[in-house]
Amino acid sequence: MCIGRLCCFNGAYSQLSGAHYGKGRNHQGPNKISYGFSLVKGKANHPMEDYHVAKFVQTKGHELGLFAIYDGHLGDSVPAYLQKHLFSNILKEDEFWTYPDRSISKAYERTDRAILSHNPDLGRGGSTAVTAILINGQKLWIANVGDSRAVLGKGGQAIQMTTDHEPSTERGSIENRGGFVSNMPGDVPRVNGQLAVSRAFGDKSLKSHLRSDPDIRHADIDHNTDLLILASDGLWKVMSNEDAINIARKYKNPQAAAKQLTAEALQRDSKDDISCIVVRFRV
Repeated sequence: MCIGRLCCFNGAYSQLSGAHYGKGRNHQGPNKISYGFSLVKGKANHPMEDYHVAKFVQTKGHELGLFAIYDGHLGDSVPAYLQKHLFSNILKEDEFWTYPDRSISKAYERTDRAILSHNPDLGRGGSTAVTAILINGQKLWIANVGDSRAVLGKGGQAIQMTTDHEPSTERGSIENRGGFVSNMPGDVPRVNGQLAVSRAFGDKSLKSHLRSDPDIRHADIDHNTDLLILASDGLWKVMSNEDAINIARKYKNPQAAAKQLTAEALQRDSKDDISCIVVRFRV
């Protein structure tokens, strides 16, 4: 079921609050794994530009958990395209079951090329991405471009599984591609004075200075692993990794945890769209 631009996987949408939330769980394996999500529109005067994926699917005798946050800019066409196509492109790669990391990297690049070669309006805007693929509840593959982030709760710690791709930290790559990094007083560093991330899908006018190759990390899910949080920068601008994990750990219900995280970000005066998925490995 889809409501407006937001595709709902076991989800609901509140027109009154502008919030979108839902939950689900796995269906195979000895361990119960559950998830919840919450997306809240920011204060900016434009439509919601965050999209998500949160679901379990069965394919070729395996169960996959597919989770993603896509944070769009200059419109919602690119994150909407990613929501529909990125995971399917990853799973179409011939080497996915033997070399997941190689397949994820190829699919990210292939998807970006498809966006840029599509009609001109699609590639004008752009989007970050953070994706998580959980294979049979045991192997976790995380990838990202941009500043949407994944944090794993393991052994009582908050482990950041992604790299924030910001112009200040990737200045050399941008300048080597003929671009520059600048910022107005009181503003954040931007590529060519425009974009606040150094890697993204789309952004055709800046593409010669941007990268879309993901950073990829792997983790084994064991008895010490309890939580995974994926969120857009609307959360991370006002909350540390440790704060987010500690708040989520207070709730056995991951949907309640996700809703509390977005509510807390609002209370801390985050002005951006705020999107959050919480996956709980132990209940």
